[in-house]
Amino acid sequence: MTNPLADRIALVTGASRGIGFATAKALAKAGAHIVAVARTQGGLEELDDEIRKEGGSATLVPLNLTDSDGIARLGAGLHERYGKLDILVGNAGVLGPSSPIGHIELKAFNDVMAVNVSANFQLIRCMEPLLKQSDAGRAVFITSGAANKATAYVSPYAASKAALETLARAWAQETANTPLRVNLFNPGPVRTRMRATLMPGEDPATLDTAEQVAEFIVPMCAPDWTETGKFYDYKTRSLMSFRSPA
Repeated sequence: MTNPLADRIALVTGASRGIGFATAKALAKAGAHIVAVARTQGGLEELDDEIRKEGGSATLVPLNLTDSDGIARLGAGLHERYGKLDILVGNAGVLGPSSPIGHIELKAFNDVMAVNVSANFQLIRCMEPLLKQSDAGRAVFITSGAANKATAYVSPYAASKAALETLARAWAQETANTPLRVNLFNPGPVRTRMRATLMPGEDPATLDTAEQVAEFIVPMCAPDWTETGKFYDYKTRSLMSFRSPA
């Protein structure tokens, strides 16, 4: 099929740039209608232009994901308009401060958790009923190797991604006996603004692009994807199961 996601509704957060932007474009190219969520209106309009150029369609939702009531309103709006949601890509995330733990203010820590964890919790709460109305609801959350490496000097980010992984895995277990499939995707080092902020001396030409990464996210959103509670590692191109520490 040339449009394997035809007639499917896909919600992508953090869609104004980077992996979210590229994934939204790739999903649209596969036939999905994109509900693009981001804080940046300009970035969303650029995405809309790119999607329309290739014959796709999008609904733009300028929304700060720390607005939990806004997420609830979005869920209600999607219910009223479509009665379902087929795909959720939880991509939005912030890096937060790069400092030793003792130098990080509590507010800065809480700000990272608000976007990377609490917003995804609210998305799950508000979108689960819609995803269950789909014949093949699919959810993919973007994580990071920092979660299991407990990377030094980015503790809020690492802790938030570890929490996100556990949240997604618990949801996968809760929905294992339904058509809904919930998985995690680790892109590794990618040519994005966040990576450049973290590693300013790194040559971006040595990294894969967000567009390359997005091509591997799309199959996880398709109706014929059957795995749930798994972790796709882009660097090794492998689908992994979680296990207890040795």
